[in-house]
Amino acid sequence: MTAGLLEGVTVLDMSQFLSGPFAALRLSDLGARVIKIERPDGGDLCRRLYLTDTEIGGDSTIFHAINRGKQGFAADFKNPADIAAVKRLIARADVVVQNFRPGVIERLGLDYASAKAINPGIVYASITGYGEEGPWAMLPGQDLLAQARSGLMWLNGDHDQGPVPFGLAIADFLAGSAIVEGVLAALVRRGRTGRGAHIETSLLEALVDFQFEVLTTHLNDGGRIPTRSTFRSAHAYLSAPYGVYQTRDGWLAIAMTPLDKLAEVIDLPALAGLAKSAAFEKRDAVKRAIADHVAAQTTAYWLARMQPADIWCAEVLDWPGLFASEAFRRLDMIQTLARPDAPPVQTTRSPIRVDGERGRPSAAAPRIGEHTEALRAEFSLGR
Repeated sequence: MTAGLLEGVTVLDMSQFLSGPFAALRLSDLGARVIKIERPDGGDLCRRLYLTDTEIGGDSTIFHAINRGKQGFAADFKNPADIAAVKRLIARADVVVQNFRPGVIERLGLDYASAKAINPGIVYASITGYGEEGPWAMLPGQDLLAQARSGLMWLNGDHDQGPVPFGLAIADFLAGSAIVEGVLAALVRRGRTGRGAHIETSLLEALVDFQFEVLTTHLNDGGRIPTRSTFRSAHAYLSAPYGVYQTRDGWLAIAMTPLDKLAEVIDLPALAGLAKSAAFEKRDAVKRAIADHVAAQTTAYWLARMQPADIWCAEVLDWPGLFASEAFRRLDMIQTLARPDAPPVQTTRSPIRVDGERGRPSAAAPRIGEHTEALRAEFSLGR
């Protein structure tokens, strides 16, 4: 790509951990210039958020993954001179992203009203845990805790397992994605009218929206609570055979398929002739019968029978299996980022392609304040 779609757009990333930095990362991947503002004494707490005992040049792997391609500016928010410098950056910026707990940003004088007074066209994005007001507003806005309050955990796992969380920080990433949508729309309007905007979301709102399909069913189905299968549950509302089954040498996922058709293809006559309602009413018994049957053969054997018959199925891959596949290789989703005086970082690339091309490789995540002096000179911030 000769230029990113957002080339010329400057984003101030005043957020930390995952949700806000993820939103800023996506804007960076689309060509925006992102200046990450961190306190000089330790920086973003995500630098020390270790998923394993692996660190790269003193910072966690996740920090590198979510802050690649950004410039680093150090500012002590307890120092009036540094606050003044940040305000001068706001005057020149297009977008601000922040995820402070409600009330903190106002005390710093860097809230939307203050930013708008400095720069009327600013697009200002705020992420909280549970909104700006209400009994949960001041509670920690952390991903697992937001999942716990959202009802989402009762959709995962088998019926007898209790609540099962996602093994990913989905609240953070969904909230960050929602912010990107709002910011891009606000930039389009600003291009027509010159007006800025305040874009807001929360982890809880993002998780509720994530459940829009099943929540709409629940709200229009007499308020009945979904019932997870007790065996190989994959979706609380979908009937057999929907699920994941162990084969002789691996695992096989089977999606929505009429039982009669499946019975014929896999030669399991016990499933043939069952009423359509049996796929849900006898879901566990049907799935156990399928599981017992497919366990006798390999995954490749079942794929060779099912796929030509247009039965929706797939092998279940682990990461090494995914990385070894030709399909994944063609997507070119992994990049290696060089860092001076530190080991290189391997991480993912943007999932977005523009005009057939993925964005050019990013720079590595910045060190704390790595670009402070250059940015002070460029934006005439003084000392």
